[in-house]
Amino acid sequence: MDNLTHTLTGLALSRAGLNRWHPQAAILLMLSANAPDSDIVAASRGSLSYFEAHRGITHSVAMAPVMALLCVLAVGAFSRSLRGWKTAWGLCLIGVASHLLLDWTNAYGIRFLVPFSGRWFELDLNSLIDLWIWGVLLLAWVGPWLARLVSSEMGAPAGSGRALALFALSFVVVYDFGRWLAHQRAIETLNSRVYQGGPPLRAAAFPASAVNPFQWSGWIERPEFVMHFSMNLRDDFDPTAGTTIYKAEPGPAIEAARQTTPVEAFLKFSQYPLWRVMPVAEPEGARRVELHDWRFPFTASATVDSLNRVLSSSFHY
Repeated sequence: MDNLTHTLTGLALSRAGLNRWHPQAAILLMLSANAPDSDIVAASRGSLSYFEAHRGITHSVAMAPVMALLCVLAVGAFSRSLRGWKTAWGLCLIGVASHLLLDWTNAYGIRFLVPFSGRWFELDLNSLIDLWIWGVLLLAWVGPWLARLVSSEMGAPAGSGRALALFALSFVVVYDFGRWLAHQRAIETLNSRVYQGGPPLRAAAFPASAVNPFQWSGWIERPEFVMHFSMNLRDDFDPTAGTTIYKAEPGPAIEAARQTTPVEAFLKFSQYPLWRVMPVAEPEGARRVELHDWRFPFTASATVDSLNRVLSSSFHY
């Protein structure tokens, strides 16, 4: 998820009652709720380095206690005090855990088991930015301020914002359960149809809108092609209305591209790889091999000559 969502989640956790644990609970939780995204420092070495590092070791369960401790030390250095550091560490563990759980819900996924395994885990429920989640978390943030203004005018005591925070956190859980039901329905719909004479080898559905929870991006795979559908779960599904993309035949050009660093790194990430091979103008007989993933506009590519020797390779978003 995006960093605004993570920050507001940390604040909501604090206001929901965790601020009773430590006087600096809010800053500890907001900082730790963003800490795993410190992997952005890898971007200084280029887009491929960041791609390889993102949602890896800093997002792993094994690293969570270390990330939490770093947040405690950072706040302690700023405040010049480590008083209550054990409680602060516990709060930061909760903040880091909230980040991992939120990232798990979207299509990009997360590598929980690094360094023991590079396996990706994803629920495919939410877009990287979801305006419904934004809205309820923003309400939990600004609601207490508005309530204090009203209370001061009426002379009534101001609330703590705890009820709104609990509501917002509960909403996110219930909302994600609803998204899971919608995702299951999309997958079942895709699997229940026939495409050009046969059933799909596999089907996938990804959130397609930050606003409309009924809008999904549906994909099916057949031996020779894949099909993409823009699905609205409130409408009838037409299995002939998708966009057909034919696969490239396996061959020496693809095998040569597999050996390049960008393509090799991309294959570790891609859950839904799609190969394409096309001729290029120069040199004569050369081809460009592209590797895509159904979910995102990322491309790893290699240009090979007529003898299938790699001339260049690249990765870009």
